[in-house]
Amino acid sequence: MQNADIATYTDITYNVGSGVAWVEINRPEKLNAFRQLTMKEMIDAVRRASVDGDCGVIVISGVGDRAFSAGGDVEIENEESFTAGDESLDELNKALYREFMSSPKPIIAMVDGYAIGGGNHLAYFCDLTIASTRSTFGQNGPRVASPAEGIQVGQAIAVLGVKRAKEMWLLCRRIKPEQALEWGLINAVAPPEELKAEVQKWADELLALSPSVLHLVKRTFDEWLGPNRAVFDDRKLVDELHPEFFDSGEQTEGATAFMEKRRPDFSPWR
Repeated sequence: MQNADIATYTDITYNVGSGVAWVEINRPEKLNAFRQLTMKEMIDAVRRASVDGDCGVIVISGVGDRAFSAGGDVEIENEESFTAGDESLDELNKALYREFMSSPKPIIAMVDGYAIGGGNHLAYFCDLTIASTRSTFGQNGPRVASPAEGIQVGQAIAVLGVKRAKEMWLLCRRIKPEQALEWGLINAVAPPEELKAEVQKWADELLALSPSVLHLVKRTFDEWLGPNRAVFDDRKLVDELHPEFFDSGEQTEGATAFMEKRRPDFSPWR
């Protein structure tokens, strides 16, 4: 994977200040939905911040006040985007989360607006998640027939427990900040106008602590979760359980219905 130069980033912005590396998805016209390029640039940005002595905390956010991220860009979510090997959207997504786990520095998700689908698990894969009062969380996979497997699902169990994780992933309900806080999906809620200051406050607390010990604590969590993650990380469940999925028309119906703002009809595939 080619490293992107900061000057050539197109889908994200990257700035370091007050001890924090601020990484923003910069696609507000798409509700900060991500494509392969977005993932590549975010991977590069997290790697840069992880070795930058001027920052001790990484913050992930989205440009604008409508969405943290609406997940994968449905306009490019097709068979090719899921089956392009290491360059597929799914594999790049997983590669980003591995960067989160391997980074020695705490990573905070600053959520303002929608965190849906991939945007939701982008937030809960961060070490800490702080959201504005106008934020909304939830999954979309079954609703739009977007294949969901791997560590994105497995991590939800670690964060929420089995029953809440299944409720979130199977029902695709929208979760408001108060409920997300009660469930443990997020760590704190703040008014939109106070959100960045609240995140900086948390970052300042982390910056006052031993960076080596923070790294050890992060690694301890990941070592403990590692065996469970491995089960989900390498299995290709789409190929195993539904090898005909992309040719069946089911995914097309889900994506088309989403774009046409109608309820999909999945009855032919039951």
